[in-house]
Amino acid sequence: MELENIVANTVLLKAREGGGGNRKGKSKKWKQMLQFPHISLCEELRQTTEKDYNSLCERQPIGRMLFRQFCETRPELKRCVKFLDAVAEYEVTPDDNRRQCAQELLDKYFSSKSEDHLPEVEEMVGQCAERLEQEPCKELFKESTKLIHDYLSVAPFADYLDSMYYNRFLQWKWLERQPITKNTFRQYRVLGKGGFGEVCACQVRATGKMYACKKLEKKRIKKRKGESMALNEKQILEKVNSRFVVSLAYAYETKDALCLVLTLMNGGDLKFHIYHMGEAGFDETRAIFYAAELSCVWRTCTGRGSSTGT
Repeated sequence: MELENIVANTVLLKAREGGGGNRKGKSKKWKQMLQFPHISLCEELRQTTEKDYNSLCERQPIGRMLFRQFCETRPELKRCVKFLDAVAEYEVTPDDNRRQCAQELLDKYFSSKSEDHLPEVEEMVGQCAERLEQEPCKELFKESTKLIHDYLSVAPFADYLDSMYYNRFLQWKWLERQPITKNTFRQYRVLGKGGFGEVCACQVRATGKMYACKKLEKKRIKKRKGESMALNEKQILEKVNSRFVVSLAYAYETKDALCLVLTLMNGGDLKFHIYHMGEAGFDETRAIFYAAELSCVWRTCTGRGSSTGT
């Protein structure tokens, strides 16, 4: 058993060395899966995709990236994106530095003398300055960012839908719709076990990128009447986009299992850290930190996060 573990660990390490874009992890045959289709094949998607600014340009990571690339081609839109990024940075600024950061934002984007002046938020100058005098709260620029998003969601968004950047988005969505099976991945050693199955390391043949594959055995799910729980887990992971929760990259099923392909985290699970990293349990500071992360995830999932969508 010890020899088997050594061999399994060695194979996994070699796979990880070859992943992340390195040629060693890729398969030439499977790499063809990533070739973009001709845009003519995406016409059905163009007709059926809901033209919603918030969904296409904020919630979906690829859509958000492509819309921002489109904005980079026009100076007035580029300033809007820079402002949204600056507000996102302001919202995570430590309390001691928040007043100074807010003042810099006002001087750069609200002042008519600045080359980065945003006329879309001109009406908010007095209100923001007054609120800053009272307290540099996190929501100081909430109304201003809403105005920018309202502006971007009309004419700029319409122009984006007619651009090459939206065409590329449709090509990505076409690729997403291609069937995923167990043959899409190389399977490696088991990383851990749970109540409904096991988690193993896996690698996408086309890219060499490493993931963790959580296998939920159908027999165990049925025996414990966990069908709704398994479905809820998949649906929640599909919607979550947070730095504090693993992301769902793929989902597929085999004859015996439901498989969720997730971000690979190498630090060990919660149980390992509680019982095998020093004294059992967590100190109060660490527990508070984890609780804060979960609170941020909850705010993101319920739409009660920051006004910038971060």
